[in-house]
Amino acid sequence: MSDIAVIGAGSYGTCLAMLFGRAGHRVSLWARNAETAAAMQASRTCSYLPGHSLPATITVTSDLEAAVRGKQFVVGVTPSHGAREVLGKAAQWMDPDVVVINASKGLEDGTLYTIDRVYEEIFPERIAMRATYLSGPTFATEIAQGTPAAIVLAGRDHRTTELAQEALKTLHFRIYRTDDVIGVLIGGALKNVIAIGAGVSDGMGFGSNTRVALMTRGLAEITRIGVAMGANPLTFMGLSGMGDLVLTCSGDASRNRRVGLALGKGKKMADVLAEIGQVAEGVKTAKVAKVLADKMGVDAPIMHVMHAALHEGMPIKDVVEALLSRPAKGERD
Repeated sequence: MSDIAVIGAGSYGTCLAMLFGRAGHRVSLWARNAETAAAMQASRTCSYLPGHSLPATITVTSDLEAAVRGKQFVVGVTPSHGAREVLGKAAQWMDPDVVVINASKGLEDGTLYTIDRVYEEIFPERIAMRATYLSGPTFATEIAQGTPAAIVLAGRDHRTTELAQEALKTLHFRIYRTDDVIGVLIGGALKNVIAIGAGVSDGMGFGSNTRVALMTRGLAEITRIGVAMGANPLTFMGLSGMGDLVLTCSGDASRNRRVGLALGKGKKMADVLAEIGQVAEGVKTAKVAKVLADKMGVDAPIMHVMHAALHEGMPIKDVVEALLSRPAKGERD
């Protein structure tokens, strides 16, 4: 039995907290909003996961200090743009030997940082260097139901990664280990941009051919950017690359795909985000991905047109034409 803090009470954070609680761990689930925390604590339910109740071993709180103090593991599941603020504040109360497990997927706007770079700036060196990063093809609703799944855990400190892997095995899905932190983080972040594009394609009424073309060429762009940043190209053939991309581009539970579907059907961005009611990381990541690709000198046409559609007002119908009208080239170029 471990003492675990889960920071972020959205669908995925609550799902992980439920699974830890069911396994007998003592869990503090932190919610930013005090009213939300109080309601969840009293009702033992979460609106994002209907039909599932919180085990008695979970305490829901909006008190960040109480959530993280004395915990052996801290699982970060805030939206990526909130990681610096929330976990940076929490760092002052963390045990020096705590193992941080990141489950957020995204890139930081402005700095272009992956989450591990953010951690280097907000945590003491020992905590930052021992942090681990969880990613892969998992939807919260299915994980909460106990369906079989596989995921990957990345870390630079072998012993700590093994400790985190041991703690996570109680979640009842298959966990693989890797030392390619950059590859896992880039795959987990950039697939969300491609998923919006796949949703746009489906929303416009195109078929499987178009979706698979976007996924395949999108994976090529993700790999090029990742390799330019020092990642192992084989990582993108794995769970945090191809696996997560396939799930997010094709699964109906994908928030990013649902954003694209609505845009492809002609809805306005503000209305789409209001309808979904949760963070779709790909919207913000599209902005960072375009700048990052330009900075690295990487050819990334899908990232560019998605940025133009989401942040520069490019009409959705022009997205397809922009991609199809590009000069012919070799597949591996």
